[in-house]
Amino acid sequence: MLTKRIIPCLDIKDGRTVKGVNFVQLRDAGDPVELAKVYSDEGADELVFLDITATVDKRKTLAELVTKVAMAINIPFTVGGGISTVEDVKVLLNAGADKISINSAAVKNPGVIDEMAREFGSQCIVVAIDTRDVDGTDYVHTHGGRKPTLLQTQKWAKEVADRGAGEILLTSMDHDGTKGGFANEITAEISSALSIPVIASGGAGTMPHFKDVFTFGKADAALAASIFHFKEIPIPELKSYLIGEGISIRK
Repeated sequence: MLTKRIIPCLDIKDGRTVKGVNFVQLRDAGDPVELAKVYSDEGADELVFLDITATVDKRKTLAELVTKVAMAINIPFTVGGGISTVEDVKVLLNAGADKISINSAAVKNPGVIDEMAREFGSQCIVVAIDTRDVDGTDYVHTHGGRKPTLLQTQKWAKEVADRGAGEILLTSMDHDGTKGGFANEITAEISSALSIPVIASGGAGTMPHFKDVFTFGKADAALAASIFHFKEIPIPELKSYLIGEGISIRK
C-alpha cells in the first residue's frame, strides 16, 4: 500500500481561515499563516489553501498570503481559488505554492488543463471536482458546489486525467460539512478507474472515517478542515490510530 496522506484544508475568505457546513454558514477558524505552521509542525503531509470567495467574486487569489504561508511551512502546499490562466499559475508557483488547484476554469475550458500541464508539468496541476448526487446520478457542480453542470462526475474525472491533471481533489457536496463520513463509493469508483491519485474531501468526522476512505474508498489522501481547525481530531493522534489499523502513513 502506498503511503496515505492527511491534508488539512484552509478555506480562506477575506484573508482568514473559515469553515462552515456545506460552504454556507462560515465560522472564523483563525489566521491561515498560524494554522499552516501548526499543521506543518504536527505532521500534516500537505496543505490545501482554497480561497473560497475567489470564483464567486471573480477575484484572484492573494499571492501575498501564499508567500507568507509558504515561508511558514516545510510541507507541500496546493493553492486554489480563481485560477484560470497559465499566468495565474505562474504567479502562484512563484509565490511559493507547490501545486495549484483548478475547478470552475477547467469546466469552462477543459483545454486549460492540457495547457497548464504542458507548461508546468502534471505534478503541479490538481483538478478539484465538486460532485453532488442528482436523482441517482453524480454531477459536477461549480462555484463552491452551488452551480450544477451537465458533466457526469465519473466521465469528467477520466477526461481531466487524460488531459494531464496530476491529481484529483474530489469533494462530495452531499457529505461536506456533515461529519457523517466520506463518500466512499464514488471515491473508490473514480480511484479504481484512474491511475492518478485521488484526494477525498467532504464528510470527515471521526478517526474511523479516515480508515474507511483509505480502505473502502481507495483514496490516496484524505482532506478535512473543521475537525482539524477546531482541534476535534489532533493529527498526531489520527496518525497513531491509522498506523494501529494497519494503514501505511508517514509518522
